[in-house]
Amino acid sequence: MTKRLLLVLWIILTLTACTLPRYVAPLPPTPVPATATQTIMPAVTQVSPTAASIIFTAIPSSIPATAVPANLDICTDPQVTTLLSSFKTAILTSNGALLSSLISPTHGMDARYFRDGKVVNYDQEHAKFLFETTFQVDWGAEPGSGAAKRGSFHDVVVPKLKESFNQQYTLHCNELSHGGASYELKWPYQGEFYSIYFPGTEASGNLDWHNWVTGIEYVNGKPYIYALIQFFWEP
Repeated sequence: MTKRLLLVLWIILTLTACTLPRYVAPLPPTPVPATATQTIMPAVTQVSPTAASIIFTAIPSSIPATAVPANLDICTDPQVTTLLSSFKTAILTSNGALLSSLISPTHGMDARYFRDGKVVNYDQEHAKFLFETTFQVDWGAEPGSGAAKRGSFHDVVVPKLKESFNQQYTLHCNELSHGGASYELKWPYQGEFYSIYFPGTEASGNLDWHNWVTGIEYVNGKPYIYALIQFFWEP
């Protein structure tokens, strides 16, 4: 009886084992072959709108500004005065989007804090962040002392521009106005320009004059800023 029961149990277990699903180990993932392409970072690093710093590249001042269309005169074109008015608004309100729309889409904007200092070129994309980036730029040596001038566009250039725009300045077409200088004022580009000129004060013998000169070029019949240089009295 016992042997017969054991035999029955053995048969049941055997049949059950044959019907159970078998465990199949998962195959290892197929390795993804390494790509042969290499990402090349541009000279000017692209950043997200929330980036705190932007890397720019210094370039020589060799922008061949686009000639003014034959049917336009930069000195009488109301588009240019509107451009400069918008530039003032962008600086005084720290409006990066507006500033970006004013910069040449072809050449960007060369910026110099000193007339013979380092040149930094900003394209339209990076100009959007100039009021927030903390990237330290080497602008060159201070006239007289020779001390290095370093700082972001927002901390170095913008305060001086605001100072000029908040004073009684005048606009001069293709004229490097000044209140007396120990050097010869020269425009280092072939293109045309406007001077944003503050003549200084009598109390300082007019030696506190400032002139922010903006290079203007036309792209598809519309004027843009392609250069920005500061001139002032130097010892």
